[in-house]
Amino acid sequence: MVRPGGRSARVQAAVHTAVRELASEVGREALTVPMVAQRAGVTPSTVYRRWGDMQELLSDVAVERLRPETAPGDHGTLSADLTAWAEQFLDEMASPTGRAYIRDALLGDPDGGNAGQCSAYAAEQIDVILRRASGRGEPAPGVETVVDRVVAPMMYRILFRPDGLDTAYAHRLVAGLLDPNSPNSTPSR
Repeated sequence: MVRPGGRSARVQAAVHTAVRELASEVGREALTVPMVAQRAGVTPSTVYRRWGDMQELLSDVAVERLRPETAPGDHGTLSADLTAWAEQFLDEMASPTGRAYIRDALLGDPDGGNAGQCSAYAAEQIDVILRRASGRGEPAPGVETVVDRVVAPMMYRILFRPDGLDTAYAHRLVAGLLDPNSPNSTPSR
């Protein structure tokens, strides 16, 4: 475990910053461990020891970049909260940068731990929304139901069928979850 503020945390921060800066300067395909190490002020062996290779490092950076920076907004109702969250999630994940981070998170992590961490980020955000709704007395589905009916279809489309993704798609998924009889619950073709 990394101690907040310890040497390990400083090395991680410096290396992550170096990766982000260099990726924007030379492109992620041109990155090398020695290049990142030099920019971060560490030895290449430090990077290899901690991350193994460039793909694992890119995966670690991606997971950190996919971590939400703020709690989901409170818009007064479960429907409004979940719709706003789904719109933002889709916008961020479907962007070229988001898709690159998703790809990096998955490719550099053969055991699935980073993918699990990304999934946990989404589940934590959804849990905040659902607890807030329950606190207002609104009936709310479970976190896994939201993941299965909103997040999973969006991620599939982002990864394999990205054409035509827009906020209306996110709205249809949330409407179908919250009101299965809604005319918006059937995706358009």
